[in-house]
Amino acid sequence: MMIERPEHRHLEHAVVIASDGLDSTARAYWLAARHSRPTLVLFDYGQRHRVELGHAAEIARLHLSPHRIIDRTSLGALLPGSALTDSPVAVPDGHYTAESIAATVVPNRNAIMLDITVAVAIVVLADAVAFGANAGDHAIYSDCLPEFAERFARSALVANERLLVPGFQVLAPFLPLTKIDIDGVGEALTVPFARTWSCYRGRGAHCGTGTERREAFLDNNIADPAIYRAA
Repeated sequence: MMIERPEHRHLEHAVVIASDGLDSTARAYWLAARHSRPTLVLFDYGQRHRVELGHAAEIARLHLSPHRIIDRTSLGALLPGSALTDSPVAVPDGHYTAESIAATVVPNRNAIMLDITVAVAIVVLADAVAFGANAGDHAIYSDCLPEFAERFARSALVANERLLVPGFQVLAPFLPLTKIDIDGVGEALTVPFARTWSCYRGRGAHCGTGTERREAFLDNNIADPAIYRAA
């Protein structure tokens, strides 16, 4: 089964797995531009960068979209060893490599979030869920690969037969796009970049040594409004 792209038919209501990153925010705006009513689902899984939850809630209010914060804080303690949930593990700097990015893996994170989001979609009668895999995600994130997206979609349809609305879809609309592409999409959709968050450290300012966000803005000739702390 191939994942149907949302422009092939009109979507009434999409439940979106949201953080406050560029990808997540652009995805919500992209769906709304196609006349789909987005509901944003935010996950508190004990991540170090929990500051993103407040930013994402503000984005939802600006966008006039309902949002829900799902408390899964116990996952951080259950799944130690990731730089995202375990403070002794250093967050990698600079360009990610297969070795450095491995420190940011939270086992089965997308599958856990998607399972819960599909259940939310059933309750609110949404006809789609959307998550943020894209071509810029490293292969070490196996739950961001096209194979995962396709197989999860099939599993969700089988596991929830007769519960989902007709034509229900699991969407990864940015799967073919790079971070640079997504930044350009966000600019075209007037995404409020100043309110997005792109740092796993979760302090008061963006990571000074991070490069992906800065390069995406630079390559699109867009001013980056983020405030960066010194390296």
